[in-house]
Amino acid sequence: MSLEAGAYAGARVLVTGGLGFIGSNLTIELVRLGAHVTVMDCLVPVHGGNRFNVAPVEERIDVRVENLRDAFAAAARVEGQDFVFHLAGQVSHGDSMRDPQLDLDVNCRATINLVEACRHRNPGARIVYTSTRQVYGIARELPVTESHPTVPIDVNGINKLAAEYYHLLYHRTYGLRSAVLRLTNTYGPRQQVRNDRQSFIGIMIRQALRGDTLQVFGSGKQLRDFNYVDDVVQALLLAGASDDCMGGVFNLGAPEHHSLLDFVEALNALCPLRHEQVPFPDDRKIIDIGDYYGDYSAFAGATGWQPEVGLAEGLARTLESYRAHPEVYWR
Repeated sequence: MSLEAGAYAGARVLVTGGLGFIGSNLTIELVRLGAHVTVMDCLVPVHGGNRFNVAPVEERIDVRVENLRDAFAAAARVEGQDFVFHLAGQVSHGDSMRDPQLDLDVNCRATINLVEACRHRNPGARIVYTSTRQVYGIARELPVTESHPTVPIDVNGINKLAAEYYHLLYHRTYGLRSAVLRLTNTYGPRQQVRNDRQSFIGIMIRQALRGDTLQVFGSGKQLRDFNYVDDVVQALLLAGASDDCMGGVFNLGAPEHHSLLDFVEALNALCPLRHEQVPFPDDRKIIDIGDYYGDYSAFAGATGWQPEVGLAEGLARTLESYRAHPEVYWR
């Protein structure tokens, strides 16, 4: 797995949501590769945007605190960019059910503004959109391939699926080159862990660091695939540089699958903790998908991508990063 030599060196790159978890890690890697990076982020506190996330490269990037729901701001930012990585969005499944209008705005209106801006101001840009495995809903068979029916069970899944279609429609109709990656259980440094609005991974890591008792809902045997953020960043970069990815939708995934109890055990080995198994709360039960792990062979075939960081190593790196900056992330 390697990027074409110099694919991003000297390139102009826009990262929407670039002060958030995955976006900031992507931004730092792009700077390392020699890209000229503009970050666009509206810094909604509960969504995870944090200037400290890009502290290692802040003097070398252009940070714009702007809202992608503003069509004029979107148009100004996409102009002249060689690549656009669209990571801005609302990712909380629970929040999408509590405030569906906001989820619609942040995931759909913002996306249509972005693709319209590219169509009119920069039709030559290469675009990568981060979607979610939640678009599939409850898996009918495992592993889940890209041909699996898309039957989301929450508002976020519906809106992320709609956003995918905006990218694909504009690719087919206007020749706007776009690739869609469906992410699954990404974790690592710079993830928002202060509240319970996002990934169960972040919730459990915060509870472990604070010495709280972890709550595992249901049997704890639900299977998941986990991707360390550095592997996801490489996937995004490979997708952006690959002609074979343009116009396509691809799963990410991992060669090993772990139950939630496996995850707790791996976390306990690094950060001794207490846990209890409890019934699903009603608001969580209605959006639980049961077992899920994806077939990522199509993306591997197109790009050569393979995850390189296993769960134990990834958790060790993650905990090390949070322990270095407790006041910023979890205290």
